[in-house]
Amino acid sequence: MENIKLSIDKAFGFVSEQNVAAYKSQVNEANKALHNGTGKGSDFLGWLHLPSTIDEAHLSDIENTAEILRDNCEVVVVIGIGGSYLGAKAVIDALSNSFDWLQTERNSPVVVYAGQNIGEDYLYELQEMLKNKKFGIICISKSGTTTEPALAFRLLKTQLEAQQGKAAAQKLIVAITDKSRGALRTLATQEGYKTFIIEDNIGGRYSVLTPVGLLPIAVAGHDIRQLVAGAIKMETVCGPETPFEENPAAQYAAIRNELYKNGKGIEILVNFHPKLHFIGEWWKQLYGESEGKENKGIFPAAVDFTTDLHSMGQWIQEGVRSIFETVISVKASNFTKIFPHDESNLDGLNFLAGKRVDEVNKMAELGTMIAHIDGGVPNLKVELPSLNEYYLGQLLYFFEKACGISGYVLGVNPFDQPGVEAYKKNMFALLEKPGFEAETKAIKARI
Repeated sequence: MENIKLSIDKAFGFVSEQNVAAYKSQVNEANKALHNGTGKGSDFLGWLHLPSTIDEAHLSDIENTAEILRDNCEVVVVIGIGGSYLGAKAVIDALSNSFDWLQTERNSPVVVYAGQNIGEDYLYELQEMLKNKKFGIICISKSGTTTEPALAFRLLKTQLEAQQGKAAAQKLIVAITDKSRGALRTLATQEGYKTFIIEDNIGGRYSVLTPVGLLPIAVAGHDIRQLVAGAIKMETVCGPETPFEENPAAQYAAIRNELYKNGKGIEILVNFHPKLHFIGEWWKQLYGESEGKENKGIFPAAVDFTTDLHSMGQWIQEGVRSIFETVISVKASNFTKIFPHDESNLDGLNFLAGKRVDEVNKMAELGTMIAHIDGGVPNLKVELPSLNEYYLGQLLYFFEKACGISGYVLGVNPFDQPGVEAYKKNMFALLEKPGFEAETKAIKARI
């Protein structure tokens, strides 16, 4: 099978090929530091060899648990925030029928999400929808005390027990959590929930190939073995033994840092395939949370083309020249749709008659790239041969590996997120959480 392919040549009009090649030693050393565990955050490298160490028994356990939920649920609610839901949603959305939620005859439950916000109306509407539905819960939290998922879980656990009875509810709740400590681990042990472990050395944004991502993806009916197989392939391709010239993760880390050094402080992840929207959301967290610290880091943004060419396209073409684009391109679509001839031709589109819709899309992609390069926007491209589990597995691991290398080149710890705690402290103080009395007094003096 083919591999995903990175092209960086369309950035060489903005930075020199020689300067990018000069990163070779630095990115190779960063790659080795990841594998040797000698860099910052080395206690969070469990994702690095994760694909190749997933064994048959583990995959079978995930698949069997997914089958129980699939057989007994119309809806499965995945409760989690950040990396605890973005990876699963990214893959499920990319692989599912775009109108899956409208299907009346289904082979898989509808997968919906909670705990990713504190929207009262959202939670009300979710619970109303779940009334008289057979539903299950996958609750994902290392601690069990993160506000957003803990709040959602309490509401939905109460509802599930009321609708199904406590004994039945216990069989329809799966906890993905710490192996030995935390509120969710304690509750799962007390209630007898099926559990999977989030290892201590894997952070949320690197967890998509753990049960955090694999279980919801399997529940949605997708092939997690092929997803893992693709990741295993990219684990080898992006390894420290692979020469810089053949290593897409090393090249991507190098070109990003050289563009950043030359004033390109915003990276826009672009797709021309509507199903890839949440790949962009997952990628934004991965790079934003990994690199945005110590007053450093490229700002990650994402757009859906051609849709956003009619909204953000003007700014991208002619706004501040602080941006570069990374385009995810899908070489072959999964279906064929031919544009028809029309006798009246009032829309003037008969010149497209007989062409595949995907050909029109590809020419929009190529035309946009040329226009943006002419407008001063460097373009990188990551091409997937097609949109399936195997190539998505490659894509996910490629971005993870490149992120680790890029963070080390930037000089930050790509595996911590100290800034995330600031809003939580203020929120707890404003809500007068016990133990925050001093902080409550101080913050109320400011408002």
